[in-house]
Amino acid sequence: MSSLPNTHEVLLRNSSLLNGRIALLGISDPGLLPLCPSNGLAMTEHAGVFQALAAHTDWQACFGYEPEGLQPASFDTVVVFLPKARAELDLRLALARFLGRQSASLIVIGEKKEGISGGAKQFLAMVPDGLKVDSARHCQVWAGTNTQPKEAFSLADYLAWTPVACAGIEVAVAGLPGVFSEGELDDGTRLLLENLAEKPLTGEKVLDFACGAGVIGVWLQAYRKLAGAEVGVVDGLDVQAQAVACARATYAQAGARGEIYAADGLASLEGRWQAVVTNPPFHSGVKTDTSMTEQFIRQVAHHLVPGGELRLVANTFLPYESLLQRFIGPVQKLAQDNRFTVYRAFQRMPR
Repeated sequence: MSSLPNTHEVLLRNSSLLNGRIALLGISDPGLLPLCPSNGLAMTEHAGVFQALAAHTDWQACFGYEPEGLQPASFDTVVVFLPKARAELDLRLALARFLGRQSASLIVIGEKKEGISGGAKQFLAMVPDGLKVDSARHCQVWAGTNTQPKEAFSLADYLAWTPVACAGIEVAVAGLPGVFSEGELDDGTRLLLENLAEKPLTGEKVLDFACGAGVIGVWLQAYRKLAGAEVGVVDGLDVQAQAVACARATYAQAGARGEIYAADGLASLEGRWQAVVTNPPFHSGVKTDTSMTEQFIRQVAHHLVPGGELRLVANTFLPYESLLQRFIGPVQKLAQDNRFTVYRAFQRMPR
């Protein structure tokens, strides 16, 4: 049996703080739930963890920051696990204040290397009586009282819009705290879009894997429309709740065609596409982690029609070329700058 993350272990070490109905915001391992002294709400922004929470029927599972069916002031203890992005902590603390009763216990836990010292300052700004109550396993635990509950919480209040322009096309992109490249077009995606303008995809049914806020899908459809080509459909998939919410808002604003799926990889997705485009993640917290992309490359062949195209942009130092060759087909480097490479591979035709 694998051990729990440090933050979850430290929470159990302080189980005396967990009184009454509990809300856990940002849980990363469902194995924590049966070890808690009571049950309540388990919230995660990770689609794979959310799916695993379904096995714990005595807990209410929540995917991200749209807690449908939840009542304000309904929990006695609210635990906030420090998110990867510090900007997201204010969002998570606001939800905690909404869910917690008047005078409920509010707890923040995070690892030192992921910025709990700075997170504690954000916590104290909202919870003036907060105190550090433990330090163990490279983590800190801060606790205080919900003296200023929020009467309302709406994710829409945190949504921001950014105009993004590339290759003569400008689109409006929704942003939320914690979404990759919020408020700007990252350099890798820019190189990919410029390459798509130079060498357009031929397939009309496209999947954008790790779609983030939906910029590739809306840009591609706008570019095709301007060029007088068939606009087609661009579906999107992402593992993060905020990204899914942003992509759906971005598509709705642009009138773009396509479904946005919440999923951890392609395993649970049905269907085939004529083309797949992606700027996949390679970080897990502060560490380089290519496992999600490597799994994607192994699986994507099952979701491309024979002869279908994968267009992928990645940091040049990442070892994807041999994987693309092995699992999909012959690989071309279509574009490269001092940081990124755009690869193209076509699905092998059946013999």
